[in-house]
Amino acid sequence: MDLRSELLKSIWYAFTALDVEKSGKVSKSQLKVLSHNLYTVLSIPHDPAALEEHFRDDDDGPVSSQGYMPYLNKYILDKVVEGTFVKENVDELCWTLTAKKNYRPEGKNVLPGTDAFRMWCLFIFLSEDRYPLVIVPDEVEYLLKKLCMAMSVELNCVELEDFISQDSVQQNGFTVWAFLQMMNSGKLTRGIAKETISMAIEEVYREIVGDVLKEGYLWKKGQLRRNWTERWFTLRPSILVYFTSEDRKDRKGNIQLDGNCCVEVLPDRDGKRCMFCIKTLTKTYELSASDTKQRQEWTTAIQTAIRLHAEGKNSLHKDLKLKRREQREQREKRREAKEQELQRLRALQEERERKMAELELLKEAQRQAQALLEQDEERRRQQHDQLQRALEIQLKEAEEARASMQAEMALKEAEAERQRTRIKELEAMQQRLEEALQQEIKARQDEEAFRYAQARLLAEEEDKMKALMTLREEQEEYIQRAQREKQELKQEMETKSRSLDEAQRQLEEVRANRHRVDQDVVAAQRKLRQASTNVKHWNVQMNRLMHPIGPGEKRQSGGGSFSSSFRIPSQKDPGLRLKQKSEDQNEESKENVENISGCETDKRLSQNSNGNMEIP
Repeated sequence: MDLRSELLKSIWYAFTALDVEKSGKVSKSQLKVLSHNLYTVLSIPHDPAALEEHFRDDDDGPVSSQGYMPYLNKYILDKVVEGTFVKENVDELCWTLTAKKNYRPEGKNVLPGTDAFRMWCLFIFLSEDRYPLVIVPDEVEYLLKKLCMAMSVELNCVELEDFISQDSVQQNGFTVWAFLQMMNSGKLTRGIAKETISMAIEEVYREIVGDVLKEGYLWKKGQLRRNWTERWFTLRPSILVYFTSEDRKDRKGNIQLDGNCCVEVLPDRDGKRCMFCIKTLTKTYELSASDTKQRQEWTTAIQTAIRLHAEGKNSLHKDLKLKRREQREQREKRREAKEQELQRLRALQEERERKMAELELLKEAQRQAQALLEQDEERRRQQHDQLQRALEIQLKEAEEARASMQAEMALKEAEAERQRTRIKELEAMQQRLEEALQQEIKARQDEEAFRYAQARLLAEEEDKMKALMTLREEQEEYIQRAQREKQELKQEMETKSRSLDEAQRQLEEVRANRHRVDQDVVAAQRKLRQASTNVKHWNVQMNRLMHPIGPGEKRQSGGGSFSSSFRIPSQKDPGLRLKQKSEDQNEESKENVENISGCETDKRLSQNSNGNMEIP
């Protein structure tokens, strides 16, 4: 049961308390006051605009619980943050509203207001999750046993059975007011002091509603002074808090419990007995109980708290309540199954009796038929003798037919055995054929892969050829002629079929030719670089042979068009002739390289066209 369900149960009592006419509707002014008080006790910021908008005065009629629920969920319960408010204050607000209308105690052993409020909270905690809220007799018995255990008395089961045996309780369960009336009657607490009852109710309330697993005095060893001090400890599922005294006003510290904590029993020392310790990731807390029983109870309770925290549960009694509910449902299912079994047995018994009556009728009819059978027996005996003789004849014929059938079956079994052998041979042959087919498919796939690789390589070669063709405009005519020849060769080679081995060989030749062409191109480039080096060398020599006018020579007078420091070389200048010679050699080497490249390109185009035509 989550926090929203717990709050809804308490608020439901407050809403029904405001329903004076018991019509299921409450006036808007009362709901405004209730909402304002819920804002306060739940520590939610007030939203007057939303409140006035929801309860505007365009309809003066009352609002039902179904009409109030959207506002309650959207503007109040959806904004509730666990840990920011005290749930006991919410319960006190709702109890104040509902007790003023419904709680009218009578008798001498009336519970005080605080005890009645705590019993009301316990009732809400243990009630079923359906409205109107009721508590089943099993949960009432569980609660009363807890109270009697806290008071160290035995439960008066006779009086409890009298209350449970009432028809209304048997059908619907206890309402909270019937439950409080039973507690105020004094029959279950006869002879017990009111102070004892109040202390027991407080203890059970703190245990079940307050999630207190255990409380009591323990001796604690200090972390700094290392002295022993008696403290009042309160254990909850995720924390162990200790106070100066049992009034819980002066809180001294706490121990956070999680999956990394553990409890260990320690041997007696330092004058302390019944010692145990709680180990966390950072500290170790040494404690001492009053006796061995208390130490066992404390260690078990702390281990339970650690287990609940590890399982993600924040309340032991919520978990126990769910388990008890599951057990009740299982018992109900078993009871229903048992009732169904009894009904089935009753139906079987009735069926058996009906069949016995029919059997008696059948016996009477059998006695009447017996006389007729005795009369017909003699006649049937005669017929039987005749039939027996006829059957003997037929039996002999059947024996002969069986012998012939057996011989025929033997022949058919032999034939079937031959057929099975033949089928096995055919299956083996089929398996071999399938293996051969798979090998052929694989070979075809490999062949297709080789062909694809050849085509891709040839495509790459053709791309390179096209790139070379674009570099030389003067070879365009020759390339067109080569393409026409390639087309003619292609038309001629369409009539022929070449095998895959021949295509592979020609592909290798193409690769070898391409390699040779690459080598020739490299050689030509090497020669070109050598020629370029020679040109540079000749340029250097030419510059050395040229002698410019030195700075000591005089200028011509008069500012002519040319200075005396610059002179035009004559045709017989050796430097100019050497430079002209080097340029001629450089042009000649370039023409040689271009001619070599063109020849190799033509050769490769021819071979490439031949290779493309020969590939099937």
